[in-house]
Formats: sequence, C-alpha cells, structure tokens
Amino acid sequence: MDLVTSRGGRLSRRALLLLGAAAAGCRSGGGDAAPLRLATGPAGGAYGVLGDRFAAELRRRGLRVQVTKTAASVENLELLAAGRADLGFALADSAEDAVRVRRRPICALARMYLNYVHLVVPDGSKVRAPADLDGRAVSIGAEGSGTAVTAERVLAAAGPVRPARTLRLGLEESIAALRDGRIEAFFWSGGVPTPAVDALGRAAPIRLVALSGLVRRMRRSYGPMYEPVPVPAGAYGGTAPVSTIGTASYLVCRRALGAGTAFRATEVLFSSRDRLRVPDAPGARLDRRYAVGTGGVPLHAGAVRYYRSVYD
Repeated sequence: MDLVTSRGGRLSRRALLLLGAAAAGCRSGGGDAAPLRLATGPAGGAYGVLGDRFAAELRRRGLRVQVTKTAASVENLELLAAGRADLGFALADSAEDAVRVRRRPICALARMYLNYVHLVVPDGSKVRAPADLDGRAVSIGAEGSGTAVTAERVLAAAGPVRPARTLRLGLEESIAALRDGRIEAFFWSGGVPTPAVDALGRAAPIRLVALSGLVRRMRRSYGPMYEPVPVPAGAYGGTAPVSTIGTASYLVCRRALGAGTAFRATEVLFSSRDRLRVPDAPGARLDRRYAVGTGGVPLHAGAVRYYRSVYD
C-alpha cells in the first residue's frame, strides 16, 4: 500500500483514511501476556543480527522476548500462521504470497528497508545473464528462505533453455560451494555490501550478474513488489554499477497479536532505529512514510494506531 504524503512530509488525510481501511482485515485479538516470540533468520545473517538488536530494544522497554533463529522469510511466515511466533521478518514477495495466495493470517507492522538480489559468479564465468544458467549448478538459497522464493521466480522469468541444477544452500554454504567449484553461481538477497560476499570477493574476484531486465516480467507475473535498483560501482570490486532487482523487507506479525503489543513493537522499531542500524544498502532506510507501504499485506490495527499517532 503506497500512500501519498503532503508537501510537508506528513501523511495526507486520504492516506490516513486508507490506513484505517487497510487495517480492517487485521483487527487484533486480546492482550498478550506471554513473552513475544520473534522469528528472525540464520545466526550472523541480516535478519539474525537485526532480530537480536530489535529484541534487545524491546527488552529495554520492559517487554519479554524470545528469539527464534530460522531459515528466514518462508519459515517465519509459517511460524506466524501456525501461532508459534508473534513477530518476524520476511521479504515482501514471500509475505504477499503468504497473505494473498495461501491466505495466511498475517499482518505487517512496517516496511523496513530494501534488499538487493545478488546473482554471484566467479569473475571469469561465462554466465552473463540469468538465462546462461541453463544446466548449471546454482544455489538458490536455503530451504525456507525468501531468497529461494525470489531466485525461483528469477529463473522462471529468465527461461533458460535447460533448467538450472538448483541446490538449496545457505549463504555460507553457497560461498564455500562456489569457492570449491561445486556450484557455478549462487543467489543471495541482502544489503550492499553483504559482509560475507564482500569477503569472498576480496579472496577471489567475483562478479554480479545484472537482473533488472527481468523486473517488468516479474511484476506482471507476481505483482509490483519488485523494482530495478543499481548496485554501485566498487561494490564487490566491480568497476561499474550493476542493475539488479530490489524487494523490501517487512516486519510482520500474526493477525491475532494484541493491538497494544503491535503498537508498542512498532513504536520501539522507530524510537530505536539509530541503534538498530538496518543492513547497509543504497536506499536502506527506516522511515515512517516508507514503512506504511506494505502492498498486499495489510497493516495491523496496532501499527495503524501508531502511524496515526505520529501523523495526526
């Protein structure tokens, strides 16, 4: 849901009304006395690090929090849908699929920052476009990760003559497999630079494959959550910008989360944003006007109350 702001940067009256309408399907349940269960991501990964910081800030505000390390987006969404987590992080395309296709009872608290889809190959690779992956071994990301969802869509849009031989490996496993020659490429979705990918590039020359040419096709097939974004020159040793695909990360919650808890969690997200330090990326931001644009994932009523409290 992309909302128009007034010239002063405040949400317009129309936008505030739309916030209320968007929350209609995400009315909360009762209060939440048990500890908040926060589903994050792999230890050391962007969601894992951000989740630990967010949990610390919630605890500073007197909330009890239990952190669960996961494979990230898809697993987090399933935990929320099953009532086994209260809050979690997810890529926009995975979240929209969960809500609009699988009808999971999930709401959003905020759109947080933009992720950059990486297709990483050795610098001397013959792979110059995603269609060149035909028949090649490629890691599309860990099972249960949002990276794997996005990578499968990239490959479907690219339409290689022969399907790539896909493996589901986490980032560190993908890096090791590329270094050892067991795969010829891997996908990753994260900030720029991602420290582990940057370290790989310092040890041996790597290259990012441009992906933005697929954005229009992917938007037609899956919706408007994809956008072309430039990885700046110098990232990972590249001498020229590389245009790739960007998709947002959301802070999501189970639909039945209490409105007061959802309000407090959203409030803490923004009051502590300088300490949270969202992953480095061109365009990474934690901004209230940006945060309300959660597309087909409705904002929770508690989050709407927070945004109205700061813009009314």
